[in-house]
Amino acid sequence: MKNKCFSWFRQRNERGSSTIELAIVFPILLLLFAGTAELGRLYSTYTTLAKATKIGARYLSNKIETANGDPNVSGPVLAAARNLVVCGYEDCTGRTPVIPGIDATNVLITPPAADALPPAYVTVEIQGYTFQPGVFNLAGPTGATSSAIYFPLRPKTTMRYMLR
Repeated sequence: MKNKCFSWFRQRNERGSSTIELAIVFPILLLLFAGTAELGRLYSTYTTLAKATKIGARYLSNKIETANGDPNVSGPVLAAARNLVVCGYEDCTGRTPVIPGIDATNVLITPPAADALPPAYVTVEIQGYTFQPGVFNLAGPTGATSSAIYFPLRPKTTMRYMLR
């Protein structure tokens, strides 16, 4: 014989329970999605900037004018290297930067000294570029300060100066 005292329990209407479960889980899933998207943007931005510094350092490592102490000689080569880092061309006139918000003032170049003994090195670094929030600004929902999540990126490449 069946126990009829718990039959009402099995026949209970469960409509709407999945909506409540979604309401509980959805904010967590949205935060995970936004965090993954922002982390992907951060990685993409950093690798693009790092590749740009590598291009600038490679350009300078093969130019004889790089190690010249005279600014009239080395100035145009250093300016061309800065432009390579910023927009990918030796002349940035009318071109957009590889990453929005970067310009030639962000690029720090340390050429080898004119009297340095071999091996000499050239360094190209990006300073003062802060990663900008995208569509999802994670500072609000997480309760963190914006500077804790969106911090300055400082990619740097040091390469041997090949003409010594």
